[in-house]
Amino acid sequence: MPLASTAILSPTSPASAPILHARALRWAPAGTPVLDVPALQIPPGVSWVGGGEGRGKSSLLRCLAGDLLLPGSHLQIGNTVLATAPAAYRAHVFWMDPRTSAHDQVRGVDFLARTAARYPHWDATLQADLAEALDLTPHLEKPLYMLSTGSKRKVWLLAALASGAALTLLDEPFAAVDKTSIRCVLDYLQEAATHTTRAWVVADYEAPAGVPLALAIDLGD
Repeated sequence: MPLASTAILSPTSPASAPILHARALRWAPAGTPVLDVPALQIPPGVSWVGGGEGRGKSSLLRCLAGDLLLPGSHLQIGNTVLATAPAAYRAHVFWMDPRTSAHDQVRGVDFLARTAARYPHWDATLQADLAEALDLTPHLEKPLYMLSTGSKRKVWLLAALASGAALTLLDEPFAAVDKTSIRCVLDYLQEAATHTTRAWVVADYEAPAGVPLALAIDLGD
């Protein structure tokens, strides 16, 4: 199932260098091609990965995160190459599988504290503001298994927005999330579209409404 088409839109800042360089992102588990992306550059601002069910949106994000390792591939952020410095590479990236249960026994406040410790540019003020805007403050003292699917996803979104990572990867960020929180995240992404030193990649069936895109990657229907 190869990459169907790649549409490059006008970058937010034409003079800005790409945040991420990738080559040879090819994955064919059990002999069935899921991804075939010969070359990809992620610019600053907001990019979108679209496509139908099973077309590899989440798999592409996992590749960019360094979570799904593909033989022969090359991923680089700045001077940091995944193959030679995997820990340093992943320190530049925020990625969270929205379906994970790995942190269920951890309180929300502790999850955020542990995550903040991994990112030197974590924005504590933004964390506090987002906790209020996403209506998470009353729930963060609870273990994450006690939260609804939507509230748990909002914790992931809060961490993503506050991380300060050079590359932030969001997989279906609006699924199971209330309309007020969706509006909050969209407002933030509209501002993120102007970033010149950070990149955001949103994988979803539709592009985030009202957000100027630096790059669109269509994985086909």
